[in-house]
Formats: sequence, C-alpha cells, structure tokens
Amino acid sequence: MSGKQRVNGVIVAIDGPSGAGKSSLTKLLAARLGYVHIDTGAMFRAVALMARRSGIACEDDPALAELCQRLEIRFQREGEICRVLANGEDVSTAIRSEEIGLLTSCISARKPVRDALLAMQRKMGEEGGVILEGRDIGTVVFPDAEVKFFLSASAEERGRRRWKELTERGETVSLQETIEKVICRDRQDESREHAPLRKAEDAIVIDSTSLSIEQVLEVMERTVREKVAAN
Repeated sequence: MSGKQRVNGVIVAIDGPSGAGKSSLTKLLAARLGYVHIDTGAMFRAVALMARRSGIACEDDPALAELCQRLEIRFQREGEICRVLANGEDVSTAIRSEEIGLLTSCISARKPVRDALLAMQRKMGEEGGVILEGRDIGTVVFPDAEVKFFLSASAEERGRRRWKELTERGETVSLQETIEKVICRDRQDESREHAPLRKAEDAIVIDSTSLSIEQVLEVMERTVREKVAAN
C-alpha cells in the first residue's frame, strides 16, 4: 500500500460482488469516520441525467465525451447526508428515478464516460478522506489506496439477502431463482470488458456470510483508524 501523505486522511477502497453489502457499509463507514463517500454509481447517474436533459443518445460517444468535459460533479457532506452536485445543482433526488436508472445502465458501458469519470474520481480522492466502493476501485481507480477491502459472501447468502429485500417490497420472487441470478451476475461482472470485478492483491478480505453489518463495520473502522494513526 502507498505510504503517501494526504491532506484529509487516507483513501479507502471497497470492492466486492453484488449483494456483499458494499453500499450500506460504505455509507455507514463514511459517516463514522467523517469521510466523503464518493458514490461512483451516483456519478454515472448524474451523467445519465444530464445526457437526457441535453437530448444525447447513450450510443453517441462524441457527444457524451463533450458532455463529460463540461460536467463538474461534487459530493457535499451535510451531517450524515452526502449530496450529489452536478454543475452546482443538487441532483441527489433527480438521479434516483427509475427512468434515469435504466438509462444509466447504458451510459455506464460507454468508454468515453468511464474514462472521464475515472479521471474525476481520481481528482476527487487524491487528497484523501474519501471512501469509494465498486468492482475495480482498489485495482484500477486507486491502486495506491492506503486501505483496501474486498467484501464477499456466499452466493446463497447474497441471494437470500436480495430475496428478503424484494419480498419486503411486496414482490413475489423465488429464492432459488434469486440465488441463480446472483451467480449469473457474478459471472458477468468477472468477465466483462470494462471494469471487471477483481480483488487487489493487498486487499483485506472480509467474508460477511455469517457476520452482521455492525460486526463488519467494526472491523473496517478499526482497520482504517489504525492506518490513519500509523501515518
């Protein structure tokens, strides 16, 4: 890991497969440490929102590249809430619509968008005091992050968590089918051309199959605080 001194603290990279608890743990850890959560998913959603407003098709790479050049995305912490700002506008709510979510799936696959946001993410986090989660944060976005975690859990457990989430929303789904979808998603994430799921060699692996969120959070918080103290 890097021994670089940063102004605001260390960089924490959290990677792992779908359903491992990355999003929930990243938000909780950021709040406990007073760090900024750089929500990479929200960044892609912000691009999708602005593309929709500008009438840019998701296959129009030149126009998307130009849009990204003109787009400034920032995260602003207010207590335990982290707001998403695009060119100074609070888009925290607007980017969460179902319509934008569907468009984001297409937008996030475009190379000019991925390249532009990679540069933004690196610039945002270079002074430290940030936490990022994804599938290639510790290997591609910040290979020099001072603390790297790789969260995992069995496909069965991740499928069960997803099934519980869906049924609590009132959806009727099969547990076995949900588990099979998780396994399929793992294969796709590990084999896709851009940003495949990879574990950094120096990442701390945490298997949350039989652990509560609080137990995992305690391990992560203690590890980061020890690293900060050592620096």
